[in-house]
Amino acid sequence: MNAAHRPDDPADTRVTDRGTGDPRQKAVLEGPDIRRALTRIAHEILERTKGGQDVVLLGIQTRGVTLAERLAAALHEVEGRPVPWGSLDVTMYRDDLRLRPARAIGRTELPKGGIEDRVVVLVDDVLFSGRTVRAALDALNELGRPRAVQLAVLVDRGHRELPIRADYVGKNLPTSMRETVKVLLAENDGRDAVLLGPKGEKK
Repeated sequence: MNAAHRPDDPADTRVTDRGTGDPRQKAVLEGPDIRRALTRIAHEILERTKGGQDVVLLGIQTRGVTLAERLAAALHEVEGRPVPWGSLDVTMYRDDLRLRPARAIGRTELPKGGIEDRVVVLVDDVLFSGRTVRAALDALNELGRPRAVQLAVLVDRGHRELPIRADYVGKNLPTSMRETVKVLLAENDGRDAVLLGPKGEKK
């Protein structure tokens, strides 16, 4: 983070004309970095679950869903068989709901066969306080009883407020509380990147 700015370093590219238009933000991961991270996570999931036979991926709305779909494709490519995936909205299970701006309820969609007695891998973009994951666990309680629940995140930025730890991490990114991490994905934002900038809304 403190290294001198090198214009030819893709991990330190200013993004004033790509994405947010905020000159204070910089890209700490770009598209190729994200692809490599997801490929590695896919292999780690297969190794840990002994081939991923009973794995179901559930992406936490919104960008976690996109990441879950990409991970399912990566697992399919390696194993040669489809891996079920779906989406999970945790809005109504958050303990800070009254403190956050009103937002539309997203969709929860389970793959055919559900999650009963399966290994559910929750997928999210950024792990921060842990409260989003806690809400996801509460939501799962109403959907079935998985055999095990694991967590995969693209970025772990630290500052946990709850005893929650990811099983699979694309990148550990030490940050201060004065900084914010924003994930952009091509399907949602037109570009793949992880941006580090001034403090924004707490996740």
